Amino acid sequence: METYESVLLVKNEVFVFKIPPRTSNRGYRAADWNLQEPQWTGRMRLVAKGEELIMKLEDKTSGELFAKCPIDKYPGVALEAVTDSSRYFVVRIQDDNGRSAYIGLGFGDRSDSFDLNVALQDHFKWLRKEQEGEQTPQQQLDLGFKEGETIKINMKITKKDGSEGNKTRRGGGIGGGGGLLPPPPGGSRLPPPPSPQHAPSPSAPMVPGTANSDWGDFNSASTPNQQQQQQQPITPANQQNWVQF
Repeated sequence: METYESVLLVKNEVFVFKIPPRTSNRGYRAADWNLQEPQWTGRMRLVAKGEELIMKLEDKTSGELFAKCPIDKYPGVALEAVTDSSRYFVVRIQDDNGRSAYIGLGFGDRSDSFDLNVALQDHFKWLRKEQEGEQTPQQQLDLGFKEGETIKINMKITKKDGSEGNKTRRGGGIGGGGGLLPPPPGGSRLPPPPSPQHAPSPSAPMVPGTANSDWGDFNSASTPNQQQQQQQPITPANQQNWVQF
């Protein structure tokens, strides 16, 4: 699969300086360079192609390549900051034959050098994440059933017994068969009213047991004294006893 180039940063004006050999292990100092007379001025492009990162110094008019610097890590030997300024770097350039040389690179503004630092850090941070992802591949979640596995689902189903029509027939709706309420237990009816010949006169007292023959059992069960008391008319003297009763 072909990999395309991705331009991470472009600065239209950079300065290249010839630097003297380093005399100590303390690092390079930009003050030792002839900063008033740069050896070359042009454009800088930071290009990523896959995991490869290259700084290209090109003519800002024609785009002709002046030098290139492969960067394998940052900070590192390929690109190193000086000790006395944040706008200058020491760059190791290489040609197609593998020969290398060290030059000084400077920016006219500190914001340009800051942008270069951010672009380099972001690239190598992304590269580390990619490498970690390849070493620890993501495990896919397997939701399939294993051999012999089953699943149990409890479903509560309400059984509908009949339709609205059945409810009408069972409930005894209007016009349905058997819609009247059943008679009370026993099937007995209320006693008939007394016949005219047995009806008591308006002046005569109502004596229980004489109005209807159906009350005969109750009359026979009463004692003679009770019958005599029942046959007595209601007078003001005994009316008080009825009220108390």
